[in-house]
Amino acid sequence: MTQSRPRTYHLLGNLLKFHAFPAETGDRCTIVEIKTAPGAGAPPNHHAGEDESFYVLEGEFEFFLNGETKKVSSGDFVKVPDGAVHAFTCIGQTPGRLLCINAPGAMHDTFFTEAGEAMPDGTTDIPAPDGPPDIPAIMAVAEKAGMTILAPEDAPA
Repeated sequence: MTQSRPRTYHLLGNLLKFHAFPAETGDRCTIVEIKTAPGAGAPPNHHAGEDESFYVLEGEFEFFLNGETKKVSSGDFVKVPDGAVHAFTCIGQTPGRLLCINAPGAMHDTFFTEAGEAMPDGTTDIPAPDGPPDIPAIMAVAEKAGMTILAPEDAPA
């Protein structure tokens, strides 16, 4: 019997709970529930070869997609076209929750699990930051996974 891998990770103010890894779906998708702290989210990024969709479970978010910004809330669905630059931020006063589906999923599995910090399964609280994120390390993992993160101009190189 093999030891199961962690299912919960913390990355950039997001608590990521894997409901399905690609290996569990015949390498067709990954399904991740994302709990996002107010003001946190995902930086502008793009990737080719992996579809991405978000369903807002709870809260209010601002999505940036193809040069446009759109506010979304519980019950809304956001489809990210292949290769499109996109980002999101939780704009509510309390954490928001998204269901993120990536197909085939290997890219996001690699990025979330290698750039994120493994947390004990069952973790429900988003950890407080213990310092600034290591942007160069996160960008290196993204590049390895096949993603490009568009770093802010003032990010350390």
